[in-house]
Amino acid sequence: MPPRLDALRFDAHDPLALARFWGGVLGREAAGDSLDGAAELLPAEDTGFRLRFTPSEDPKWGQNRSHFDLTSSSSGDQEATVARALELGARHIDIGQRPEEGHVVLADPEGNEFCVIPAGNTFLADCGLIGALACDGSHAVGYFWSKALEWPLVWDQDEETAIQSPHGGTKITWGGPPLLPRHGRDRLRFDLAVPSHGDQQAEVERLLSLGATRTASAPDEHGAVVLADPDGNEFRLLPPR
Repeated sequence: MPPRLDALRFDAHDPLALARFWGGVLGREAAGDSLDGAAELLPAEDTGFRLRFTPSEDPKWGQNRSHFDLTSSSSGDQEATVARALELGARHIDIGQRPEEGHVVLADPEGNEFCVIPAGNTFLADCGLIGALACDGSHAVGYFWSKALEWPLVWDQDEETAIQSPHGGTKITWGGPPLLPRHGRDRLRFDLAVPSHGDQQAEVERLLSLGATRTASAPDEHGAVVLADPDGNEFRLLPPR
């Protein structure tokens, strides 16, 4: 079996506070902080993934290479999501969006960008509140992640790609070139988990054969192997548990 997308990991100066912000926006409860200072939000449903917030003192430089697109069921619902986010500590930002596009661009309390999409977006229909994780990325990296997770491609046109779990839920999209410049390590990264009774080393070899590269010579303190996808985006492969 392929690895499971266990979590989207955020670097955070205050992990618990950022978890509480996103818990308030998404209507989820923070699962509590662990001994290493991390906090997380559990999935809203079985097809989702965790949001994991881990401590980091690194400053945020430039625009993130991935962000959430939150969906709306009506204009009133969009307004309510924006108002709730602002009350919890978000702020409006300008990244070059045009008024006619209809989506509202915000940043969370640590500056991570996200969009609140207006109602009627057919591409994100039935994907849940987190309609998409929209990423800056090449055509090749969309193919890599489709094979790595064994999620089918649901969009492949004009160098843009998107994948979605066979069970539904949030889509992951890549916008194609030109790509944003990279400013150090990405603040949002994937944690994959090897299924119970799986073979972590065999999975590492499979991912390397698909185009991943090693970024560390030894597993980290949690036994995770740190790799990078073909675009250089770092991710961790957690051992079976």
